[in-house]
Amino acid sequence: MFSIISLFQEIDINEKIKEAPDNSYEIGVFIGSMLPFVTLVIIAYLLFRYNKNRKNKN
Repeated sequence: MFSIISLFQEIDINEKIKEAPDNSYEIGVFIGSMLPFVTLVIIAYLLFRYNKNRKNKN
């Protein structure tokens, strides 16, 4: 339930960076914002590779 709610929350990255205590926090915000995209790309690649290998075996 909480994961659905978190998807609908708007995150203002610029506001977080302005309120950051130091520069290392900015790196964490950047990684945290890119992590879902990278995860989806990896999952899509793995599905593509699995289906390609399965097609070649038939």
